[in-house]
Amino acid sequence: MKKSPLYTATGDSGTTSLIGGTRASKASPQIDAYGTIDELNSHIGIVRAAMNPDSQTDSALNTIQCRLFDIGTALATPANTTSTPPRAISQDDITALEHEIDRIDSLLPRLHSFVLPGGTLPAAQAHVARTVCRRAERTIVALTDTIPVHPSTLTYLNRLSDYLFAIARFNNIKENHTEIFWSKDC
Repeated sequence: MKKSPLYTATGDSGTTSLIGGTRASKASPQIDAYGTIDELNSHIGIVRAAMNPDSQTDSALNTIQCRLFDIGTALATPANTTSTPPRAISQDDITALEHEIDRIDSLLPRLHSFVLPGGTLPAAQAHVARTVCRRAERTIVALTDTIPVHPSTLTYLNRLSDYLFAIARFNNIKENHTEIFWSKDC
């Protein structure tokens, strides 16, 4: 079997191919949305590498990365395509994420103030992933003005940013790193 080249040169003019072959501008809201999901997925990969998570957390993060790939695929599939519809985020996916948030949160002290991003490297990276997740959510909300997006996608991303916040806090607590709280008198 001949190895395929990593470069095709088909995007040299500033367009890319959607699933089904339709070409779209690389500056379109649709490409921006699934590109931001890809960026988020990469940041979560860094979180996994930085934190050396326990098996349950690593399994949850692996599943999250797979669901983000599903979201990206759905965003890259035109609504009018005859291709098999991509896997949509389900209520079970959202519920599983909520259970994981509850599990991690049960290990954390109660919050009484806003937490400033930072602390350990894994915590800081989880905060970066959280903010990229929020940006992805915003780009997809804007995208819904032009194309249909499965509503559970936005719910999942909203929960995911909460999960990444919990992971950030967990990493600081696990490493006995004092959380840095916002104060108006900083």
